[in-house]
Amino acid sequence: MTALSSKSDPVGAGRAGRSAARTIGLAVLVGGLIGALFSLLLEVRLQRLVFDQWQNSAPREIRADQVAVVMIDALALEAVEAWPWPRYYMANLTELIAEQEPAAIGFDMIFAEDDPLGPHKFARLYPEMDPALAAQIGGLDNMDDTLAEVFGRAPVVLPRVGVQQYGVDPTLLAPLEPIVQGRPPAGVARYPQVLASIPTLDGVARGLATINGDPDDDAIVRRVPLTAIVNKDPMPGLAVELVRVAISAQELVWRRTTAVLGNLELPADESGRLVLRFGHFPASAVYSAAEVLDEKKGPPPGAFEGKIVLIGLGGDGTADIVATPLATAQFGVLVQAQAVDAILNRGWLSRPPWLAALEWLGGALLVTLMVLAGSAKRRRVLLVVALALAAMLPVASFLAFDGANLLFDPLRPLLIGFGAAIALEVALFMRARSERARLATELTEQRVSAAVQEGELQAARSIQMGMVPSPGALAALDPRIDIGAVLRPARSVGGDFYDALMVAPDKLLFVIGDVTGKGVPAALYMALSKALTKSILSRGSDRLAEAVGELNRDLLREADEAMGVTMLIGVLDCATGDLGMVNAGHENPILRRADGSIETLAMRGGPPFCVMDFPYPEEPARLEPGDTLVLITDGATEAQNAGEQLFGMDGTLAALGGSPEGAAATASSLADQVRAFEGDTEPSDDLTIIAVKRL
Repeated sequence: MTALSSKSDPVGAGRAGRSAARTIGLAVLVGGLIGALFSLLLEVRLQRLVFDQWQNSAPREIRADQVAVVMIDALALEAVEAWPWPRYYMANLTELIAEQEPAAIGFDMIFAEDDPLGPHKFARLYPEMDPALAAQIGGLDNMDDTLAEVFGRAPVVLPRVGVQQYGVDPTLLAPLEPIVQGRPPAGVARYPQVLASIPTLDGVARGLATINGDPDDDAIVRRVPLTAIVNKDPMPGLAVELVRVAISAQELVWRRTTAVLGNLELPADESGRLVLRFGHFPASAVYSAAEVLDEKKGPPPGAFEGKIVLIGLGGDGTADIVATPLATAQFGVLVQAQAVDAILNRGWLSRPPWLAALEWLGGALLVTLMVLAGSAKRRRVLLVVALALAAMLPVASFLAFDGANLLFDPLRPLLIGFGAAIALEVALFMRARSERARLATELTEQRVSAAVQEGELQAARSIQMGMVPSPGALAALDPRIDIGAVLRPARSVGGDFYDALMVAPDKLLFVIGDVTGKGVPAALYMALSKALTKSILSRGSDRLAEAVGELNRDLLREADEAMGVTMLIGVLDCATGDLGMVNAGHENPILRRADGSIETLAMRGGPPFCVMDFPYPEEPARLEPGDTLVLITDGATEAQNAGEQLFGMDGTLAALGGSPEGAAATASSLADQVRAFEGDTEPSDDLTIIAVKRL
């Protein structure tokens, strides 16, 4: 007699347990690595999803005391004239703003051409004009010079636009002061050419800056550039240059990915951009140019005093429209205004390297908990701890965002933990299934060896078949329902069963179940399962989910490690057709509509009974008159022919499509087609089918 590892062999059992624990631990590690790979592949997309949601949930508060915007909007265009305006009006607008002594004035536009309505150009528009009059008009002041004079007296910052071609070689323009010091990050935008204002204006500005601010690849603006390289010279972005002029800082100094401006340290990414925490720019800080130019009222007193003022376009056909995390359409000048306010009030978002390390640490901790849960007796406690940690991660991410402007990504550790959890569940399920199958096989072989005489097995078959309702009993249940069933064990006896009974005048309870394995052991456990099912569910059919939970707990107490059972339980209201079902690891039900269409009803369900205590949900459905609900065991879908091909769900649906209309005929026809598909091969499993048709 050979020695076998079993419950009576502590050494062998311990060795097998350690081997299983190692296998489960390895599976969990592989699952965590797969989750980590997905987090890397989807990193940017997932982070945008999370951080945009936080932006919408907690937008930054922006006050109206440091930044103002003057908008050349539809009202201004109506009051003056269509864009572009003559330089006279731009000079007047700038002068009125400058009278209140703002800290800086920034233009979100370039003046790339001479004044189209300058006196010398105006006179040439009318050749027939009297020469003396033309000479008199041509001798009037050039408004470009007037605007340049106004710009020269005010703290004006003019923009430039970096372009790849069709621009101007920046070496041909006035040389730039070395405002940007240090080495900017390697990924800053580089442009060989620029579009700039005419030299008359460009040369008198207090500061020059780029206004390039390309959106992310999903067309949403989340960042503003602090620096761009034009030809070989670094230029500051418009927002940071306005702040520099306003606070009278000498230079912007780069230290790796940090830009230092006065006492401000601006954290940038590898492209030299500052990530903004957006808010809703206050309407009280936005003025129409028409309001400023009003001869009677003029600009509101103190509207611009000591503030950084941006002048931009907001009229139809002239405005720069961009999308932000808070708005699908936003004026570009308002984004620049938000950037200025963010720099002044530390309203930027940052993601220091230690945050990424913390994300990986969170994922590693979740994987560790999953590994320990795979071999620990107190598995539920460890899983609860892991679940609590997973629930805390999004909360911590939001609190870090809202309280400290930090970008902590909770999805990375969650993906890693989710991969580990899936791997753990699969490994435990496969281990339990393998163990149950092994024990079921051993028990079946022992029972069959004991039942030498065929007569004993036939008697057992007769007893088993007598435990399920006969066709006559099914037909007498309710005249509004046509119900038929077929039970064909793979051997003389098996583990499949079904039942149907009226638990109230209008309530039909029906059950289909499949016990692990085949033969006598499965049949014995089937008898126990059926008895408990009928006893518990007939009392609690109005509380189906609770009754199913009680049934599972009773079966857990009665079962050993080798046994398990899947069930699909339903309660049908024969008057209304309303249907409530609970699925415990069973095949999903199939619905054949009155018009002949067939579909499977996808159910969330839960694990088979005898695996764990689980809150099985009751899931609703409805049978219309003429509809037929078909319930099957896996003896149909897993039936194999000699070529090891599966009958499958597709074969089941196809067979139902051509089956007779009656419930009993439907069940019998499907069973016949399954056995015909198997041919001479031994049936792989018991076959049970119930058809419930609402008349």
